[in-house]
Amino acid sequence: MTTTTLAVLVPLLPFLGAIAGLLLGRTAPGFVRPLAVLPTLVSLVLAALVAARQGGDGAVDAATELTPTGSVPIELALHIDGFAALTAVLVTVVAGCVQIYSTGYLRDDPRYPSYAALVSLFTSAMLLVVYSGDLMVLLVGWEIMGICSYFLVGHYWETPEARAASLKAFLVTKLGDVPFLIGLFALATDAGSFRITRILGAVASGGIEHPTPIALLLLAGVAGKSAQFPLHTWLPDAMAGPTPVSALIHAATMVAAGVYFITRLLPLFEASQAAMVVLAVMAAVTMAGSALAALAQDDIKRVLAYSTIGQLGYMTGALAVADRGAAVFHLLSHGAFKALLFLAAGVIIHAAGTNSLAAMSRMSHLRDRVPDAYWTMTVALLALAAIPPFSGFFSKEAVLGVAEHVVTGHTEHAPAAAGWIVLLAGLLTALLTAAYATRLWLLAFRGHGTEAPDHGRQPLTMTAVLWVLAVPSLALGGFAFRVLPDWFDGHDLTPTLTTSVLGTGVALVGGIVTYASWRHTTAYAARIPLGAVAAHPEGGAGQVEAEAIAGHEPAYGDIAYAPDPSDPGRLLLGPLHRHAAAGFHLDAVYTALFVRPVRAGASLVRFLDREVVETYVRGAGTLPRWVGAAVRRAQTGNLQTYVSVLLAGTVVLAVAAVLVATGA
Repeated sequence: MTTTTLAVLVPLLPFLGAIAGLLLGRTAPGFVRPLAVLPTLVSLVLAALVAARQGGDGAVDAATELTPTGSVPIELALHIDGFAALTAVLVTVVAGCVQIYSTGYLRDDPRYPSYAALVSLFTSAMLLVVYSGDLMVLLVGWEIMGICSYFLVGHYWETPEARAASLKAFLVTKLGDVPFLIGLFALATDAGSFRITRILGAVASGGIEHPTPIALLLLAGVAGKSAQFPLHTWLPDAMAGPTPVSALIHAATMVAAGVYFITRLLPLFEASQAAMVVLAVMAAVTMAGSALAALAQDDIKRVLAYSTIGQLGYMTGALAVADRGAAVFHLLSHGAFKALLFLAAGVIIHAAGTNSLAAMSRMSHLRDRVPDAYWTMTVALLALAAIPPFSGFFSKEAVLGVAEHVVTGHTEHAPAAAGWIVLLAGLLTALLTAAYATRLWLLAFRGHGTEAPDHGRQPLTMTAVLWVLAVPSLALGGFAFRVLPDWFDGHDLTPTLTTSVLGTGVALVGGIVTYASWRHTTAYAARIPLGAVAAHPEGGAGQVEAEAIAGHEPAYGDIAYAPDPSDPGRLLLGPLHRHAAAGFHLDAVYTALFVRPVRAGASLVRFLDREVVETYVRGAGTLPRWVGAAVRRAQTGNLQTYVSVLLAGTVVLAVAAVLVATGA
């Protein structure tokens, strides 16, 4: 079987599994789980074979025209280079783990068949994006992922939080997709083709006349899909969906698609220095802002959501300094440990039997109750904090290393300003990442919150997946930078001494300071009478604690300031904590700038429609109605009346004729 045939089957099998799962979900429920798991696992095997055959050598290209357009053709094309081959393996590994995990996590969910089918369709769409060599075909997968995320985030549609989160995710990403689509058409017009290889050829020959506006339009779509500032606000709210969906979105599919898209077309962005600086600023603000927000969150899944935003910032930062090898390297290692973090969080939530225990300030004695989640999440958090020899260290250092090369003038592919921005923001983010990773570990596994009921041991399908993902979280980095340079354009991914010392040093400082703050606040909390925090003047912590005392659960997705006075995040952030916990009020800014004006405009249109347009419509109908009434009254049915009116009319006409003749 040829490599091309294998590559076609990789996205096709999950798609067929999704269709079959939807058709047989009610009539043959026993086939749902095999149809969810087996096609994805077979796709994993095929993706691994494609990667082995591609081997980091020249790209595999194949194309057939879908339909004649008369101008720019649209082709069903494959373009599989080393980046595509490895990314497809990541997607299928994470998707396979999520499908296996979901068989236990959602075993009692009546909507599991539709859920599993949507996850398969989601996987198929991402694989289409990865392997596609034509931007219009890539756009199909891009948009299918958007609609799948809408349904999956809103899986628990009975809750208003899930409905609002799914709608928000859809609308915010569409806000970026509109300029993205315009940029695609403008790019194809300049290049004369939607084929990626031809576009790159046009870029190399200087055939793209407007690289800066095109790159900026495309960046809008990337910011929406990959949750980059300022279109990142949908991702934390998307935690209202099932935890396995969060793992899939954050680790291998939707948010990775934007980064991967820039990787495909990086020479286009390099052709515009302005676009590279904008990309660097976007990455820097995203990294630092999301890390500060993560340090203030109480919900464990929201911490991980902001963490994903920040790690994606590292990837876009690597692209801003023109190194797609470092970006994809971090994409791969992040996919492993972030999937592990979310699935381990799902084990914690599953053990409690409720989503409310996701509040870290209320966790207690979890180390002994969920040992699998404890050990594997510890590995993943060390990888997230970029502590050597875990995978996150090598991939993060690859990003910082290329930024240093730009700063020191070893490469001219990116402006020096972009290098400085990425390097300084990356070091600051490394400090904050270690801080919030340490805080999460301390509050989740060494906290003193409320003891929740034990809902028994978790299914093997859930815990086994954690150990599978722990292996790449621990070993992928050290393996990849030695073995996989051929897949990364031959770039050396070995960590540099300067950034390794700086990056690891600030990470250790962040972890140590957070631990010391936790020890201090824990000792302080021990002297506070129970419930005293309910009177906190800020209102946030007090409100949540007051609700807990009254026996009420705070609504999922609300900004909940940690009621636990031993939370080191409060001490570290000080007065900034309240604003960081609210995501720096960016949603409020959007509400003021966009939502309220749109609602006001809608109210004005409704008023004009009802009070002006309808008045004219009613008026236009009133006169004919009056005339009709008058004519109806004249129709008496009396023959003598008709003859009298006829004679009177004749006399009137005769008199009028005489008067006219006399006047003449």
